Amino acid sequence: MTSAPHAELTAPTLYSFRRCPYAMRARMALGYCGVPVATVEVSLKAKPAEMLERSPKGTVPVLVLQDRVLEQSLDIMGWALAQHDPDDWSLAQDPDGQRQIAELIAENDSRFKQDLDHYKYAVRYPEFTQEQYRQRGERFLRRLNELLASRDFLITDRLTLADIAIAPFIRQFCAVDADWFWQSPYPHLQGWLQRFLASDLFITAMAKG
Repeated sequence: MTSAPHAELTAPTLYSFRRCPYAMRARMALGYCGVPVATVEVSLKAKPAEMLERSPKGTVPVLVLQDRVLEQSLDIMGWALAQHDPDDWSLAQDPDGQRQIAELIAENDSRFKQDLDHYKYAVRYPEFTQEQYRQRGERFLRRLNELLASRDFLITDRLTLADIAIAPFIRQFCAVDADWFWQSPYPHLQGWLQRFLASDLFITAMAKG
């Protein structure tokens, strides 16, 4: 367990977009660790010049610290947990658990994210139908459902970084066709997502400023 969070001399600035799943998971980690940050909601059509000056790639989230700029959501989450991880989301004393977290997030951020984008924006990818893209995404849904069959969380019997990093993307997959998702044969995954959506952590992270 880490010590209480310490604030930088100047609060870090987080450039965010409310509905972006990458920004969502960064906001949740920052909220959990308790380090104050100044959040700037970015219009993707008119990105602030000060953000582009610090991060020319122009994507969110971006966390501007005193000594460096973090441009990837997982780096932001890692920084947040290094400041304060009271519930041990990182499984600091469990190397095998850390490996499982890393592997599951890597699958989410690569193959599943591609399947999600194809499913959500199927009109842009006419090579296959939306249903076929959904079936591809279901490979990951089935894996998560199996992991959740014997416990309430993905890696162990409590919340870890994996749950927080992956849930925003399952939420987005669900939103493409919610009627289908809630009737799909993945009851354990559905329960997990329902608990996530009802959590104070998620509700606070999604609150409009």
